[in-house]
Amino acid sequence: MPTNVFVNLPTADLPKAKEFYAALGAEIVPEFTDDNAACVKWDDNVFFMVLTREYFGTFTDRTVVDPAGAAQVITALSRDSREDVDAIRQRVLDAGGSEHKDPQDYGFMYSVSLADPDGNIIEFLWMDPVAAEKGPEAFMAESTGA
Repeated sequence: MPTNVFVNLPTADLPKAKEFYAALGAEIVPEFTDDNAACVKWDDNVFFMVLTREYFGTFTDRTVVDPAGAAQVITALSRDSREDVDAIRQRVLDAGGSEHKDPQDYGFMYSVSLADPDGNIIEFLWMDPVAAEKGPEAFMAESTGA
């Protein structure tokens, strides 16, 4: 059985968060969505649980940080190509998200760092298959013919 990943994110506006993630192409799973939380399905193994700040707080005794002013976690999701990274970046911006940092291009890897309307940081990246399998040095050796 494959491992499923559930990332829990606080939100100040659950309806807006659901609309935002749906605009990115993620599916809202109604069986696990109510007035306190929304299950956002990226694929068969990756889910975001977007929780009202109050509900999020019931899962921890620690202070729930406001993602608009503090970073607790950066979640990165891969895409199939550089073009897919640019396309999701534009969808994030069109849906009310924002740039967190400038795009990063390392040749073997291209990534964008964005924020949802609450400020939760989400990155999307593409990595060359050679680099993903053998490391960046192998990609550099193949691309330079060394």
